[in-house]
Amino acid sequence: MECFEKPAFRELTPEKIKALKRKEIEEEFRTKVRENWDGIAKPIDGMGQFEVLTAQIGAILGTDEIDLTRKAVVVLCADNGIVEEGISQSGWEVTAAAAKSIAEGRSAVGKMAEAIGARVLTVDMGMKKKEPIEGVLDRKIRCGTRNFRRQPAMTEQETLRSIMVGIQIAKECKREGCSILATGEMGIGNTTTSSAVTAALLKCSASQVAGRGAGLDDQGLARKKQVIDEALEKYRLYEADPLTILSTVGGFDIAGLTGICIGGAVCGLPVVLDGVISLTGALLAERLVPGVKGYLIPSHKGKEPAAALLLKELGLEAVIDGKMALGEGTGAVMMLGLLELSLSVYRERTSFSDIEIEKYKRF
Repeated sequence: MECFEKPAFRELTPEKIKALKRKEIEEEFRTKVRENWDGIAKPIDGMGQFEVLTAQIGAILGTDEIDLTRKAVVVLCADNGIVEEGISQSGWEVTAAAAKSIAEGRSAVGKMAEAIGARVLTVDMGMKKKEPIEGVLDRKIRCGTRNFRRQPAMTEQETLRSIMVGIQIAKECKREGCSILATGEMGIGNTTTSSAVTAALLKCSASQVAGRGAGLDDQGLARKKQVIDEALEKYRLYEADPLTILSTVGGFDIAGLTGICIGGAVCGLPVVLDGVISLTGALLAERLVPGVKGYLIPSHKGKEPAAALLLKELGLEAVIDGKMALGEGTGAVMMLGLLELSLSVYRERTSFSDIEIEKYKRF
């Protein structure tokens, strides 16, 4: 994946997004995987949601012989102009430092990915830092978004380009042999942008979706909610379409994640979602291309209030509820590890006859 070439951006329009075709999910393999699980010497549905999720993965990939050896986590890095409004305890410089650490494999997601044999692709979607960072894929749309308290964060064209980057990354990973992708991000201020997008999409107030992010005090949290509520009113976002909402108060990372979710559906690649930022991109993807959620695997619920609301709206159930709030894709990578553990049971398929007991019946 280090050899990704920087693409010439093809023109993407709202009409072209609507016209995108999802790869057909092959339901016969969902049924076959469930039947294989039932033949394993264990109680019916004994592996719980992992039986459901592996069957979903089999249906997406079109096989009941599921192999997730080739897996990757894509970490999209971008800065947000709204940081100027004091909604974070950190500044833009932290995004670049964290991106460097992720690319070098020294961050939390790097350590976790190494432990399960996953590749890490670190992508600059729009960091303030102008100089390239070794090991970080350059897909910079702009050096940070604009401050949405003063003006829309992105132009429509910047938003569409960001979505296209995500789609292209998913397609390239598929071409290189990946059988599953995990999403991650890094960007100071992105719990504010994701909360603002979520509030607009779900037509709720900032107090229902905004949390403390990386550790805001009470005053900072109140400021964060105020900034979001002001934007919802100023731009009349309850009445806006998803693309306008994303352009107005979103970020390059969220737009790129939206593209990865859409790209996974287009090329038939399961996408494991991280926390609230990824879930925001997932809901945008579903609103733009209905049916995308069928290709998405939830990982964890997280601490941000918006996460539970997004999961409910998407009809997804997170397996992990560990109150995680690290970001970077750590929850999604943890989920990849759990999927691999469950598949170790599935692949071996110790049958009831192997251990000389009567098979359980499904009623």
